[in-house]
Amino acid sequence: MISWFSFLPYGLAYTVATVIDILVIALPLMLAVAMIIYADRKIWAAMALRRGPNVVGPFGLLQSFADGLKVFLQETIIPSAANRGLFLIAPIITFTVALAAWAVIPFGPKAVLANINVGLLYLLAISSMGVYGVILSGWASNSKYPFYSAIRAAAQMVSYEVAIGFVLISVVLWTGSFRLNDIVMAQRGHIFGIINAFGFNPLLFPMAVVFLISSMAETARAPFDLTEAESEIVAGYQTEYSSMSFALFWLGEYGNVLLMCALNATLFWGGWLPPLDLPFLYWVPGIVWIFAKILIFFFIFSWVKATVPRYRYDQLMRLGWKIFLPLSLIWVFLISGWLMLTRYGV
Repeated sequence: MISWFSFLPYGLAYTVATVIDILVIALPLMLAVAMIIYADRKIWAAMALRRGPNVVGPFGLLQSFADGLKVFLQETIIPSAANRGLFLIAPIITFTVALAAWAVIPFGPKAVLANINVGLLYLLAISSMGVYGVILSGWASNSKYPFYSAIRAAAQMVSYEVAIGFVLISVVLWTGSFRLNDIVMAQRGHIFGIINAFGFNPLLFPMAVVFLISSMAETARAPFDLTEAESEIVAGYQTEYSSMSFALFWLGEYGNVLLMCALNATLFWGGWLPPLDLPFLYWVPGIVWIFAKILIFFFIFSWVKATVPRYRYDQLMRLGWKIFLPLSLIWVFLISGWLMLTRYGV
């Protein structure tokens, strides 16, 4: 894209091209978040035999925009005892981090903003930073229920990021690269020379399941939404928030959900590759395939939220520390041993 602005000095041309690339990702993502909230509500409604949004716009499609306008016009109320600066910056951190992570997600062979060779490490670091917004909001609110929620969020993030880290190690061992595009290409014709996915590999399928469940816990989606358990801690870390500061938490949450859906698709289910390694399927642009896979995983997220009851906190911790952590650690040894025997002949 820099060549389009060759009439400008190189530094300025690079800046303009980078800003355009960022907007090409960020603006459709914001629109996708609005529509995905609508889809989420319609899926829940269908599973509960209700109608869901159906008044604002055709089929209720404009309901998310109406809700956005409503919160935008509301007054931002800051509790008198709150830490004003941290109170206001917390939702901004959550929203910004959710956007920044998309910089390394590949939408095609060359359709990626930053094709860095440590893409997985970048994502692990960025996803870890997301919890800071929750912790700051809980502490800065100067209220016990948001603070309890923030402590829960910190414990939950630590518990499941350890398991996610070992799952990523398994993928890196198999592909030999931290670059997401290399991971996608390693899945081409992976099963019987025709299926583009790690998910059908018997050694990697259990890690795909662990990653899917851990990604739900990482984004605090039901049944792991202990940070927002209204029966115990009102609305959790968001209790004292209103107006656009409240909306930024929602945007950040759904941005993270879409990110985890994209990671599930990219790491285990072929990313932007078609399901089968057949020449005519490559006529369809890669961005169509990855969007289709993201929507499938989002439906799974919504399905689970609509049907599975919330875990107790001790169940949440037990699943993370006593099941997922040992399982993912054992699987790292199994995969490394299998690769040493078959690939490296040791």
